[in-house]
Amino acid sequence: MEPLPLFLLALAIVVVVIGLIVVARRRALPPEAAAPADGLAVRMEKSRVALGDRLRALFGRGRLDEDFWTGLEEALIAADVGVAPSVELVDEVRRSQPTDLAAARAALSEQLLSMLARDDRALRRRRRPAVIVVVGVNGVGKTTTIAKLAARLRSEGAEPLLGAADTFRAAADTQLRTWADRVGVEVVGGQAGADPASVAFDALQSARAKGKDAVIVDTAGRLHSKHNLMQELGKVVRVLRGENGELDEVLLVLDATTGQNGLAQVREFTEAVGITGIVLTKMDGTAKGGIAVAVERELGVPVKYMGVGEAVEDLVEFDPAAYVDALLADA
Repeated sequence: MEPLPLFLLALAIVVVVIGLIVVARRRALPPEAAAPADGLAVRMEKSRVALGDRLRALFGRGRLDEDFWTGLEEALIAADVGVAPSVELVDEVRRSQPTDLAAARAALSEQLLSMLARDDRALRRRRRPAVIVVVGVNGVGKTTTIAKLAARLRSEGAEPLLGAADTFRAAADTQLRTWADRVGVEVVGGQAGADPASVAFDALQSARAKGKDAVIVDTAGRLHSKHNLMQELGKVVRVLRGENGELDEVLLVLDATTGQNGLAQVREFTEAVGITGIVLTKMDGTAKGGIAVAVERELGVPVKYMGVGEAVEDLVEFDPAAYVDALLADA
């Protein structure tokens, strides 16, 4: 044979051998090394595994005795479901008189869903433009959440406009505009140090003039314990309410990794500006994903969205059934 055909034949054999080796190695990988299917249970891995490990240990004992009920309560508290809701959950599961472990797990799932049952989760857009104010402390992912929300609205056929009312942090306006360019929406801002309420007012007026469907107002991150800063935030909300008659949403962005400490933020912001919904961020990075139950059960504020990653599409509507399934997936 000529040298070139021999070379091609040898090359083909090498390629086939390498392919067979790769396939064999992939088959040999343990289940945990395989690429996981996309879904909320995958995104909430840390919470799923942390609670699942505890519950598996309990269910592995095979007995519905007093130690089981105590352990179940402790597992729920450790997942940041909250003390009062955890006690209530365990009491309700016990009251259902499960005859075996499978029935106990089913009852737990049912009770969690019952605690999260409400009909006010949808983003309210009663006017045009809808006025949505986004608040929260520093570092919770407020600006990225606003961009993700704008992207969601655009995917639904709406045209939002962003108001850059965080005039105190030097990079805030730039950061918001960078995200706005990425998702294809306009921004109305002001000079550094300008009155945030004035910027918010201008954004609303611009949204009206341009026929936008919604205006999403960014606000400066502030500690909920700083009274003067909370008063300033109250002014932004009052100006918008006075101009618009009412606000469609005041969303509090809450870092899920803060756990029960986040409840104090919800209380303070609710008192200052009347929170209408919660966006839980960093749900993919916390082992305490039960915070959604605590927020709703103890404070009565609906969780409307969850942030489960860094990408623009990683803001998902809060679905109680999917959430409970993800939380208990490893049980």
